[in-house]
Amino acid sequence: MSKIGRLPIEIKDGTTVTITGSDVSVSGTKGNMSYTLPKGITAEIVESKVILTPERTNDRVLSAYYGLARAQLANMVKGVSAGFEKKLELIGVGYRAQMQGNDLVLSLGFSHPVRISPKSGISIAVAENVVTVSGIDKMLVGEVAANIRSVKKPEPYKGKGIKYAGEQIRRKAGKAAKAVGAK
Repeated sequence: MSKIGRLPIEIKDGTTVTITGSDVSVSGTKGNMSYTLPKGITAEIVESKVILTPERTNDRVLSAYYGLARAQLANMVKGVSAGFEKKLELIGVGYRAQMQGNDLVLSLGFSHPVRISPKSGISIAVAENVVTVSGIDKMLVGEVAANIRSVKKPEPYKGKGIKYAGEQIRRKAGKAAKAVGAK
C-alpha cells in the first residue's frame, strides 16, 4: 500500500473541499479546482481532513493510483490557498526578458525575439531578469516554466541561458590546450 496515500490531507482555513461520488472540488481564496478520483479509490472528510481509501490493499496498480490521487488533492488544496510559483533567471550578456501585454518577450541572442503566451490560469512577471511563473495548478506552473527554460537551456561552458533559481549548473573545463597554455 502507498505510504504517501495513507497520509491525511489537512484542509486549511478558507479552503472548502466537497466530495460528490468520485469528483472532488476544492475552492479557496485563489480559485477553484476539481479532480476525478481513479476507479477503486474513495475519499471522505473526517475532522477537517481528507482521507483516501483504496478498495483493495494488495493491488500494485491501485496502490500507485492511491498515492497519485493523494498527491494531486494535496497540491490542489495548497494551490487554492497559497498558490505555486517558479523563478527563472536569465544569465548572459544582453539576455533580457520583458512583458508586452500578457506575453513574455525574451531577447536571447537569436535573430528574433522569442514571444511566449501564458496559458489560462498562469501569470508571468519579470523583475531584473528574473521571470516568475505563478498559478494555482502545480503541474501547469511547472510546464510553463519548463517551456520557458527550453528556449535557451544553460550551457555547461559559460553557464549562459535560462535556469531555475537555485539550480546548480555543472560546469565543464574548456579545451585542455587553452587551460595549459598553448603556443
